[in-house]
Amino acid sequence: MAKVKNYLDGGDAILEAFRNLGIDYVMSSPGSEWGSMWEALARQKVENADGPTYLSCWHETLAVNLAGGYTAATGRMQAVLLHAGVGLLQGANGIHGAQITETPMLVMSGESVTYGADDGFDPGHQWIGGLSVVGGPNRLLEPITKWSNQVTSAATLYESVVRTGEMAQRTPAGPTYLSVPIETMLHEWARPERLRKVPAAGRPRPSEAEIERVAKLLLEAEHPVIITETIGRDADGVNALVALAELLSIPVIEGNVAQVANMPKSHGLHQGFDFGPHFETADLVLMVRSTVPWYPPGKRPPKATMVAIDEAPYKGHMVYQSLHADVLLEGDAVASLEMLADAVGAHRVDAARVAERKSRWQAAHDKLRDGQRSEAAAARSKSPIDPAWLCAALGETLPDNTVYVDETITHRGAIRRHVPWSDKQGYFHVAGGLGQGLGYALGVKLALKDRPVVSLIGDGSFLYNPITQSLGFSMQENLPILIVVFNNNGYRAMKNNHLAYYPDGVAKQNDIYLGETINGPDYAELGAPFGGHGIKVEDPAALPGAIAEGLAAVEDGRTTILNVVLSH
Repeated sequence: MAKVKNYLDGGDAILEAFRNLGIDYVMSSPGSEWGSMWEALARQKVENADGPTYLSCWHETLAVNLAGGYTAATGRMQAVLLHAGVGLLQGANGIHGAQITETPMLVMSGESVTYGADDGFDPGHQWIGGLSVVGGPNRLLEPITKWSNQVTSAATLYESVVRTGEMAQRTPAGPTYLSVPIETMLHEWARPERLRKVPAAGRPRPSEAEIERVAKLLLEAEHPVIITETIGRDADGVNALVALAELLSIPVIEGNVAQVANMPKSHGLHQGFDFGPHFETADLVLMVRSTVPWYPPGKRPPKATMVAIDEAPYKGHMVYQSLHADVLLEGDAVASLEMLADAVGAHRVDAARVAERKSRWQAAHDKLRDGQRSEAAAARSKSPIDPAWLCAALGETLPDNTVYVDETITHRGAIRRHVPWSDKQGYFHVAGGLGQGLGYALGVKLALKDRPVVSLIGDGSFLYNPITQSLGFSMQENLPILIVVFNNNGYRAMKNNHLAYYPDGVAKQNDIYLGETINGPDYAELGAPFGGHGIKVEDPAALPGAIAEGLAAVEDGRTTILNVVLSH
């Protein structure tokens, strides 16, 4: 009869730390070093104990992006277990994306520190051959994490995991990494007599004097403008932004690199995604969680006082940033907006000026929307299918509570103009390198199971993703999504940049664009082995019906791929 150990070890320590950090899921692309975790998770199941759910992913990129999407939709940090240094390299693209978006994430992988030299333990020859990293695997992630380290002993394991999770959630939030030797995980662990639930991260606020200064600037400004990228990351952020904007009828621009839905696009003060029309006239700009309010960054509105409102306005992950901020409100951005609204409300507001602004910006909003409708109407019958019509058809056909996850490049402008999201969490943009969109969309679906989730993805972006693994995971976990492939048969961004650099070059003269062409398959057929549905669409008149068919299949539990062949 096999001997069963009757003591706790490092796997139990890690799992206990996850419980006390409030982790919902452990996303993992399994590695051979994690036996102690599988044992601890098996014990949790057999004993019917509370704790995180284990999700077995088929690829490291998928595991990381799943965590990123879930946290984007819930605000709750998750844990990712990868395999040695090689697994970190596979997942690094998504970890880098989490750094850019300030998404808290606890990433861990294992290693060996004895390499078979200890007569009492054999970790396997693979560790001395190809899995070890000189200086430790934490070196690999130092540039793209907030903090990266190695556990030093079984005695420090539990608190090291807790500390790594705590650091991920502190301002500015982001991914943290911890390497754990197999030898440490297999060592006996004594549960501390007193364990604590880890408290939520604090959210410091600006001083009342700082708030009052900006409130007076708002009251005095003739042409104030708000630009934001990520205030909608918090559930209350949209409400706080709308309340302040309405108080003084301030137009709101969503920045060119906006990552989430920040304000209902149907609101009269929403002025689109282009700051250009306001550049010369703005005399006060509130940059609310805005890292790149315009481009090139060296320019600034010539008449404006610039106010940066952010938990951490200057981003350590950016190699260059130029906000030109004259005033800083550094602290909880949502609270800052709420405090500003209270401070402005305590003063006498020029009601006539506010009413005039409201009327002016409503007219500008209506003109913007009318232009978008005209553009979509003109594109409706064009063949091949025009991207504007695809985006408009999605808006006409899908329900208002649809969540769009965008991993496109050249079609992002059309998506922002013509896909009409107005619900909170109606839109997420996948940041960083391409190849993350499917996992991110599945993470959002895991969090928002009652809402239809649509992945908007270019054919080039689609091919960078772990497609097989994502479709398999969707089937395995019953997370059906609608995948809309914007198929222009090429890497159009490559061609655009090529022509920008060499407008009269040899490639232009001979129609040779070696970096552009994609000779891809019929993407609609790829879901069949996983019980999915697929539709190839080439006729513009067939688009609404195809979208409705795809939505029906998703509602029936089948992930659906719409391969929409576009003109450009």
